[in-house]
Amino acid sequence: MKTALLIIDVQQGLCEGDGKAFASDEVIAHINQVAAKARQAGAPVIFVQHESGPGYLEYASRAWQLADGLQAGPEDLRVRKTTPDSFLGTGLHELLQRRNITELIVCGMHSEFCIDTTTRRALALGYPVRLVEDAHTSAGNAVLSPQQVVQHHNLTLANISSFGPTVRLVTTQALQIAA
Repeated sequence: MKTALLIIDVQQGLCEGDGKAFASDEVIAHINQVAAKARQAGAPVIFVQHESGPGYLEYASRAWQLADGLQAGPEDLRVRKTTPDSFLGTGLHELLQRRNITELIVCGMHSEFCIDTTTRRALALGYPVRLVEDAHTSAGNAVLSPQQVVQHHNLTLANISSFGPTVRLVTTQALQIAA
């Protein structure tokens, strides 16, 4: 399988202030380790950045930028999106097809929105997914703590089988990417 890494919405506006994602510094450190493994294996690293209207993740604003501490290389790719689905209205699927990608590794923010939606869409498009269980996070909500959101999505996504391709959970430490 030819693999690509999707790093979804690890943007400054989600790593500071009232809406700061849980353990974002630790998650960013894990994502940096995953990205280093991908680059070493020659797998494309794709940063997906969400953008909204004025006041929240506005294109080119400080909040829209990749998060402080996130390591991006000059060879890494970027995709801009406006919905929780990294494929909808973007050229992501075509980009993956041009590079003959057959499997995705997914990490980033927020577990219950863009990680969930993009993972399900990837499965529907035929991509098996390795979800890095300790490299995605959430700010939580009024009902669930951030840790519960992450745990819920790890278990839920790993139990979806109806698409054909499935999600396999892997830790940052255990992740191996074939060259």
